[in-house]
Amino acid sequence: QVQLVESGGGSAQAGGSLRLSCVVSGRTFNIYAMGWFRQAPGKVRDFVAGIRWNGDYTYYADSVKGRFTISRDNTKNTVYLQMISLNAEDTAIYYCAATSLNNFFRLPSTYPYWGQGTQVTVSS
Repeated sequence: QVQLVESGGGSAQAGGSLRLSCVVSGRTFNIYAMGWFRQAPGKVRDFVAGIRWNGDYTYYADSVKGRFTISRDNTKNTVYLQMISLNAEDTAIYYCAATSLNNFFRLPSTYPYWGQGTQVTVSS
């Protein structure tokens, strides 16, 4: 099993920044990729960004390219999501997820392991 715990959410003004963290524990040797997703009230859970656990390949949703950066520190078993130039549309619960599969990284169904989520609220 893999356990994920997010932190770093909170409130920010439009144009501000936040950094989310996701600490990974358990059978980390099974992990192929990590992802960040978000879900706003009344909407489906959307892909935000992803990163391969043992590589530097990253991928982003078009809506966050140039504003969000995903990174990882394998020495700390932690994945980060640095968010800048926030706007009200970024308001959502953000979830960290892990998968042992090596395909379809933008689909929530690819990820069997999820954190509890952390709220991000951006006010304009």
